[in-house]
Amino acid sequence: MRAALILAGLMAGTSIASAAEVNLFSSRHYDTDEAIYSNFTEKTGITVNRIEDSADKLIERMQSEGELSPADVLLTVDVGRIDRAARLGLLAPMESDVVSGSVPAELIDADGEWLGVSTRVRNIFYDKNDVENPPMTYEALADPQYEGMVCTRSGSNVYMLALLQSIIAHAGEDAAKEWAMGLKNNLARDPQGGDTDQIRAIVSGECDIVVANHYYFARALRKEVEGLTGSTDMVGVVFPNQDDRGIHQNISAVAVAKNAPNAENAMKFVEYLVSPEAQKMLADGNDEFPVVADIEPSDGVKSLGDFKRDTISLAEFADTTRAQEIWDEIGYQ
Repeated sequence: MRAALILAGLMAGTSIASAAEVNLFSSRHYDTDEAIYSNFTEKTGITVNRIEDSADKLIERMQSEGELSPADVLLTVDVGRIDRAARLGLLAPMESDVVSGSVPAELIDADGEWLGVSTRVRNIFYDKNDVENPPMTYEALADPQYEGMVCTRSGSNVYMLALLQSIIAHAGEDAAKEWAMGLKNNLARDPQGGDTDQIRAIVSGECDIVVANHYYFARALRKEVEGLTGSTDMVGVVFPNQDDRGIHQNISAVAVAKNAPNAENAMKFVEYLVSPEAQKMLADGNDEFPVVADIEPSDGVKSLGDFKRDTISLAEFADTTRAQEIWDEIGYQ
């Protein structure tokens, strides 16, 4: 009914930009984000109307609805998805001193159409009981000494796509494809499951070495995670490539829709997400890293230790088209 009223207002030529609301298209599924939305409403009087689905479906909807789309803000959990929306012409450039003064430049699109509001890094985890010399770089995952030991998600997963695309950005397509082949040769099983499943496979003894985002492990340090909590002491954590470029990072990303009916409110929402208050809630709620300096991550994340990040602009590997082609070419499931 509400969507119909919005559509009717647009077709009648009336403005709904003054309405005290913002329509959020979100692919984040974390219950803890609810506190962020309610606090934003309390501070601004702007109601957050949340529409949740996969990023692909939300982008498809924005594209099909065109100028009549009610979307004000798009929030995704991977740079590749938000960048695809930008390449489809669905996003608006954002100009904000608050954003540019708070968020590192490598986490902001070159055209200002998206930015990171939290980060996650992609660790190597290993069985301390079975692996004496774990791989210390992503490149080492392809070393023949680890044949039959490595487990990962599917090559079509957004995190695996971003990782391979980052290797393309650093080393070129030929080297990246060679690495992907070496990784495939070292698999202990066909790629399957989510990141938590990879770490659980260490506990079960199915895999010796896995690749997963940091917060899937940190979450098990903070609360009960079936098949993992209570067994974390046997899992070793590597922050790869600390002697060269640093660990690969990805983002939860936000953007303002090109046809946003509440563009001013949308920008207020984006700026709120990089406020110290919201950054702390993002960090604590899902054990992610804040993008704003001097905001502490959760205790579980801090316990993992300090590390060096790859500071390449995320825009350099946001388009993962070539990565998907390489995974397909080598038959990586």
